[in-house]
Amino acid sequence: MAKIIVVTSGKGGVGKTTSAAAIATGLALRGNKTIVIDFDVGLRNLDLIMGCERRVVYDLVNVIQGEATLNQAMIRDKRTENLFILPASQTRDKDALTPEGVEQVLNNLKDEFDYIICDSPAGIERGAQLAMYYADEAIVVTNPEVSSVRDSDRILGLLGSKTRLAEQGKEQVKEHLLITRYNPHRVDHGDMLNLNDITEILSIKLLGLIPESEAVLRASNQGVPVTHDDDSDAGQAYADTVSRLLGEDVPLRFHEAQKKSFLSRMFGGRR
Repeated sequence: MAKIIVVTSGKGGVGKTTSAAAIATGLALRGNKTIVIDFDVGLRNLDLIMGCERRVVYDLVNVIQGEATLNQAMIRDKRTENLFILPASQTRDKDALTPEGVEQVLNNLKDEFDYIICDSPAGIERGAQLAMYYADEAIVVTNPEVSSVRDSDRILGLLGSKTRLAEQGKEQVKEHLLITRYNPHRVDHGDMLNLNDITEILSIKLLGLIPESEAVLRASNQGVPVTHDDDSDAGQAYADTVSRLLGEDVPLRFHEAQKKSFLSRMFGGRR
C-alpha cells in the first residue's frame, strides 16, 4: 500500500516542484516504485523539471474526466527505474479537479506504488487543498525569509484541519520541514533567518536543508532532477533528505559557513 506524501508551500517560488522531483527521484533510486503527480493545473512545470515535456499526451484531468486511462497518462522516467510522472493539464482550470476524481486516481495507484508524491500548487486554493487532502505525510517547503515562513505556518494550519485524517479525527498528517535556498554566509550577516529561528517558529521536525546552489538552476534548465548530480551540495542534500524520509539517522550538512583556510584567503580560494 502506497504512502501518499504531499510537497506543499504557502508561498510560490520556494523550490517546491524542484523538491518534489528531487525527492521522488531519490526514493526511486533507493528501489521504491514511485510516482510524482503534478496538481498545478493550468501552470504545469513538473514535466519540464523531469525532462519529459515532449512526451506528455494525456494528463491528470484527462484521467479524472474519463478521457484517458492512468496507463495512458503516466510517463515512465527514462533515467530512473521505478519512477513515473503524472503531469497536470496546461489548458484546464483548477475546477477540473474533483475530490472524487482525485481519490479514485490515488486509490488506483495505491496497490501499484510504494510512494505517491503530490506536487501541490502554492497557496491555499482548490488545487492545493486537493493535493493535501488525502495525504499521509506532508513536506512543507520554505525559504529562510519571513514571508515564506509565515505562509508555511498557514499551510500547517490547513494540514491540521482540512485533510481527511483531520476530519476523521485520526492521527494527523505527519509533517516535515524542508528548508531550501539556505545560505549560511547570508545568515551570518543577518540577511536570512537562521535555522533555529525557522524551526522554532514552525515547530515541526526538520527533514532537510538544501543549500543555495547553482546546481539547482542548472538541473532545472536541463530537465534533470538535481538528485542525479551527486557531486553537488544540493544533490547530496536532497539525498540526505530522502534518507531521513526513509527513517535513517543522517547528520545535517551545509548549515554552517565554511571558513577559508589561510592559503585560500591569500590565493583567492584557488587552494
